[in-house]
Amino acid sequence: MKNASLILNVILTIAVAVLYYLHFKDRQPETASVVTSPAEAKGKAIVYVNVDSLLTKYDYFKDTQKVLESKRFQLENDLASKGRNLQNKVAFFQQRAATMTQEQGRATEASLQKEQQDILAYRERAAQNLAAEEQDKNKQLYDQIYDYLKKQNAQNKYEFVLGYTKGGGILFADPSGDQTSKILAGLNKEYQAKQTKK
Repeated sequence: MKNASLILNVILTIAVAVLYYLHFKDRQPETASVVTSPAEAKGKAIVYVNVDSLLTKYDYFKDTQKVLESKRFQLENDLASKGRNLQNKVAFFQQRAATMTQEQGRATEASLQKEQQDILAYRERAAQNLAAEEQDKNKQLYDQIYDYLKKQNAQNKYEFVLGYTKGGGILFADPSGDQTSKILAGLNKEYQAKQTKK
């Protein structure tokens, strides 16, 4: 009986081995179906634009900066002129103060103080207007760049177009992903076309 039990165990072991072999012999390894060629595995590209170069070489930005710089210069000259005019009035008042009545002196002094306050209020308003105009121009700049990139990416070539600046959030960028010159050339061409239409 012991021999029969031993023979039965050997036959069962062989049967399990054969079934195991038959079950798994036709299966291909799962990894073979997952592996694809590098061209298929690659998704959309991530590229970057050097923001510093874009700003210094984009004609729209350069023209905008010239206009804003001219307005700042004009404002400074205007304020300096108003300041000199007020100083001259104060100097004239100081020279004539001895010959004026007390009432005339107070009236002139109040007039000069009001003029000084008006100049300060004018400076504040003009600085706010200039800051608002600069903010508007920066928004227009961003919108132009965004619209151009959106148009150029109509075929969904890029998943991301990052802005790279030295010392910014991106610590390293592979030069093969730098699209600055290409995008800059397109932006300048588009801007020049708009300028010639005007």
